[in-house]
Amino acid sequence: MISGDARPSDDEPTIAAFGDGDVAASVVSMSQRHPEGLDADYLEWHVLDHLPEQYRLTGLRLGQRWVSTPACRAARAVSEPPFDAVDHVVQYLFAEPVGPALDAFFPLGGALRRIGRMPMLLPRVMVGGWELVGARAAPRVLVGASVVPWRPATGVYAIVERIRGPVPGGGLDELVAVPGVAGAWCWAGAEPRHERLDSTAGLGLTVCHLDGDPIAVAGAMGEVMDRRGADGALVALLAAPFELVRAGEWDRCLP
Repeated sequence: MISGDARPSDDEPTIAAFGDGDVAASVVSMSQRHPEGLDADYLEWHVLDHLPEQYRLTGLRLGQRWVSTPACRAARAVSEPPFDAVDHVVQYLFAEPVGPALDAFFPLGGALRRIGRMPMLLPRVMVGGWELVGARAAPRVLVGASVVPWRPATGVYAIVERIRGPVPGGGLDELVAVPGVAGAWCWAGAEPRHERLDSTAGLGLTVCHLDGDPIAVAGAMGEVMDRRGADGALVALLAAPFELVRAGEWDRCLP
């Protein structure tokens, strides 16, 4: 049990002196539901087979998958094309140098396919690269912003925005003040570092890591999103809760 006088890591320079990790970029794959309704089969394969194999790659720090349940989809604050079609998201976090990791990332999938280990695909909406530009942790969780994605979570609240002003990175304090938000990482879009990636230039992605019920968090996000877009610098294309995929509960994703 944590003592009552415990202080957040990010308030202590002596903790920061040990490092803030080395994640610099991510690849985020956004997909539609399976055309034949095989979402549960897909998730079981991806989480238990495909995702673990990615840790062979030097520089891969974390892979996480999230799903939009029917309740999550109904709770979206913003859902514009093409992101309205997104029901499945997987994010891979990479340390520099990212190039060699990406050069192996796609061939690894091909090698697994050739031995019968890539049985199905989901319809692609976007597979893009993103550059880390900001991170914040809610003071109540104590752990530092740089380690929030590794803290056990219930899901995420994902925000995709068109950027009409400075590079994104602000507004995180308001997001982590929402009950149920443990922390948030902000990503700037970029021209692709690999030919297999889509361009995300001109876009921003904010991933709020949740330890509360994603639907309850979504209920508090509507006003936050209104304030974020008030000056026109950010135009929301997606503001949506997603649940963490739970092993053994694959059918929770079904419509």
